[in-house]
Amino acid sequence: MNHTPRTRTVVSCTLLVTALGAGVTACGSDGNPLSAKPYDAADQISVSGPAGAGKRADPDKPLEITANDGEGRITDVTAQDAAGRYVAGELTADGSRWHSTSPLAANAHYTIAVSTEDEDGAPGRKALTFDTGKPTAKKRLTVTLGPDSGEYGVGQPITAQLDQEIKDKAQQAVVERALRVESTPSVQGSWYWVNGKELHYRPKEYWPAHATVTVHSNLDGIKISDRLWGGASKPLKITTGDRVEAVTDAAAHRLTVYKDGQAIRSIPVTTGRPGFETRNGVKVVLNKSYLVRMRGTTIGIAEGTSDSYDLNVYWATRVTWSGEYVHAAPWSVGSQGSANVSHGCTGMSTSNAQWFFHNIREGDIVKVVNSNGKQMEPFGNGFGDWNVDWKKWRQGTALVSGTPVGQSAADRVRLVPTAQ
Repeated sequence: MNHTPRTRTVVSCTLLVTALGAGVTACGSDGNPLSAKPYDAADQISVSGPAGAGKRADPDKPLEITANDGEGRITDVTAQDAAGRYVAGELTADGSRWHSTSPLAANAHYTIAVSTEDEDGAPGRKALTFDTGKPTAKKRLTVTLGPDSGEYGVGQPITAQLDQEIKDKAQQAVVERALRVESTPSVQGSWYWVNGKELHYRPKEYWPAHATVTVHSNLDGIKISDRLWGGASKPLKITTGDRVEAVTDAAAHRLTVYKDGQAIRSIPVTTGRPGFETRNGVKVVLNKSYLVRMRGTTIGIAEGTSDSYDLNVYWATRVTWSGEYVHAAPWSVGSQGSANVSHGCTGMSTSNAQWFFHNIREGDIVKVVNSNGKQMEPFGNGFGDWNVDWKKWRQGTALVSGTPVGQSAADRVRLVPTAQ
């Protein structure tokens, strides 16, 4: 709710407006109207909605607050429900009207704090409460946040899976605005609509090491369309460990593991041979398995041909859903460090694979350079999110282009006004 307050010539001071019932402080002489105790502005404003005890507001309708003619102007409005969700809104330049620009939640209890001033600049305050009615439709949108709670590497994206497809951009914006991601330390990040049922969230750069990331949905009770309302979702909390990156130079046949920017191990490897080249680009560890049965038929190799294989593979770290792993390959030790002979995986000795397995976690970065293979897919074959540059990633949001990422203005205590 941004607005430009009327300029007055007074001693410079800052007026802090906090939650309902907070006091107002100011500086200046006794003659400064800002130093006066706020008066009750009940007679200065009118609020849309039902009047009378037991009446509930229609959550389908916007909230509107107006200043009565000749009774001063509105300077600020804060509307918040019992779950801590703020209602975004716009105030006209003349302070005569404020209206909500984000939907109200159904079955919610709201508290509104309205600040006003009279023609002499004296401040007024009015506190209001109201409840909203039940949703008009029965269908609910469920959001499943991922990954599971736990500790991950710094490359782990956040995912949101919707149980119903949302194609309309305006409806996508309602959903996206309600999905909140907060990290400590704070980073710049954004959601990206992979399709109508899946969103990914990532920072501009990798997550900081030893960060805490919390994710929750504010969609419960929020109208998305005439036939669909938001449902309850389970919140998520993850932490990150050290910044661990494994970089494979396919041309040099070596994999180097970095921890917090320092190389801690260099391993001779073999990657994909011609026709089965390993994908270039950044991948994220998906899972780890002590034993995986690998068969050529899973990647389109006909059984019984010269390229066919059926092997039990140990110490396998998975980086794509299509079957690319970093794993033990004792049968190719003679080529490791000198030639690429695999069917696309990164192979190493059993001892090196065991070390790698125990020193890398889900969400850690596995990057391949100087391969003749294709580029890692951004989506659908694991987490190739980091191969999308930040400018293009920001175009994947359903929110208005240029909208700041992070905590919204409505979620912060605001300072109004600083008079000069």
